[in-house]
Amino acid sequence: MVDVILGLQWGDEGKGKIVDYFAPNYDVIARFQGGPNAGHTLYVDGKKVVLHQIPSGIFHQDKINLIGNGVVLDPVTLKRECATVAAMGIDIKKNLFISQRTNIIVPTHRALDKASEAQKGDSKIGSTLKGIGPAYMDKTGRNALRVGDLLDKNFTTQYIKLRLKHQKLLDNFHFNEDITAWEEEFFEALEFLKTLNIVNGEYFINKQIADGKKVLEEGAQGSMLDIDFGTFPFVTSSNTISAGVCTGLGISPKQIGEVIGITKAYCTRVDSGPFPTELFDETGDEIRKIGS
Repeated sequence: MVDVILGLQWGDEGKGKIVDYFAPNYDVIARFQGGPNAGHTLYVDGKKVVLHQIPSGIFHQDKINLIGNGVVLDPVTLKRECATVAAMGIDIKKNLFISQRTNIIVPTHRALDKASEAQKGDSKIGSTLKGIGPAYMDKTGRNALRVGDLLDKNFTTQYIKLRLKHQKLLDNFHFNEDITAWEEEFFEALEFLKTLNIVNGEYFINKQIADGKKVLEEGAQGSMLDIDFGTFPFVTSSNTISAGVCTGLGISPKQIGEVIGITKAYCTRVDSGPFPTELFDETGDEIRKIGS
């Protein structure tokens, strides 16, 4: 069976710590949606570690960790995270797996995110500017590049085609920043990504389930940021609720067992969007201080 851990507020409920706590009871920990906008904070041997894309079970050597097809993956962020994890004695190439169908965030996605948000002015959504929204737009627009495409000899041609499409949009936004350095870093990270375990994700996870393995699914953001049922339009670009598990990994709803919702005693939300109970006074400052 597959159990799920979700945030029930606007994210930042402490899911990463809870996943890390429950991980010893499972064989597989998988991320099913979101991108590097997630920030799951763990403490390993007293040291603070923030994971953005790697599942929070990575510090348990005997566990399989899967990045599912519902995730949008930034290779640069992933390479940086892997270096942090490897420096703590974890063999990434042994227990981290990535679905072929996982969509890739390219440098021009980040540029489009920045340009689009800047143009909105006071109506901005509060994007993290990491290219997640534009990457999901290319997924639904059927233009996206996926991790499996890296194994195709025509990948560079596909990338140039996508970049030219993005450039036309950037020209409309009058965006003229030089992103050459972003591209250099991106292609270096792609070479690293090719060395990792790239698998046919839906077959991989269903075999684990068929073999009787216990699976824990890790959600990113929170239910109130769900693209369909959150505080639209101030939401993220994916389904953050349990329904996203099925499409984000390729499993049947019948496989889902426990759904565990995480809340904290007080709400917070990042950037824009409705928040009627927000405290601007000394009490709000004190709660933030105590809760870190």
